[in-house]
Amino acid sequence: MLGLATPSLTGLPGLDLNLVITMLLQYFMASLRIGAFIISAPLFGARWLPLQVRIVLALTITAVVAVQVPSIDPAIISTAAGVMMMLVEVAIGLTAGLVLTIWFSSVMLAGEKIAASAGLGFAAQVDPQTGGQTPVVSQTLYLFLTVLFLSLDGHLIALATIMESYRILPIGGSLAPQVLISAGINAAGTMFVAATIIMLPIAMVLLMINVAIGIITKSAPQLNLFSFGFPISLLAVFLLLYLSTSGMGDSMAQLIDDSLANLQTMITEMPGG
Repeated sequence: MLGLATPSLTGLPGLDLNLVITMLLQYFMASLRIGAFIISAPLFGARWLPLQVRIVLALTITAVVAVQVPSIDPAIISTAAGVMMMLVEVAIGLTAGLVLTIWFSSVMLAGEKIAASAGLGFAAQVDPQTGGQTPVVSQTLYLFLTVLFLSLDGHLIALATIMESYRILPIGGSLAPQVLISAGINAAGTMFVAATIIMLPIAMVLLMINVAIGIITKSAPQLNLFSFGFPISLLAVFLLLYLSTSGMGDSMAQLIDDSLANLQTMITEMPGG
């Protein structure tokens, strides 16, 4: 009986263990770039977004792009080349997400300058995006930018760009590190320019209002600056923000387009030959 059972046991269908390990390795390597991008990108990396949602999103997108990943030898993981390959994948994802985050931070910077000019710097609360204290004006502008980002399908374009990066620069390909460095530096420089463009009209009007209040209080010293000038500044900034909603929306839409174009340019120039 034992001799009859042996052939049937050895003939059972099953999966090759090496094939399973290779498939899991491909899935793991494909998840590094996407996972790093979701952690560092705006909206996806926000603290208010549950961690479970980010994990499911990363695993779902990875399942789509894992078929594009070339076969990887499992033995390479324990070598220096394998560690360098993983670091490159993480660097690409983090840089792509941080570039978008830096571009979007220009709205936060503009809101802080507007709040400081209008005397609203004290009106701050915990920012759900970063967990720190941020002026309410900055949070309002950032929520405005987030709504435009979703309405213009910017989140879909960003995810499609990251998925396209696997075709432009496959895993294990030669990366030009200067492209990642220059993209971060250019985004930081553009952040200040974009913040200036957004807040300059409001800041200039508030400056003229403060100059007028200063002249009035100088000519009539009996007027209390806080009881006279502070309410005028508050009413002026609320009115200016309301009147500049349309123009500010156009500026933010252009900011979103430029940030996505910058991300696509970085992805295109990543291959180092």
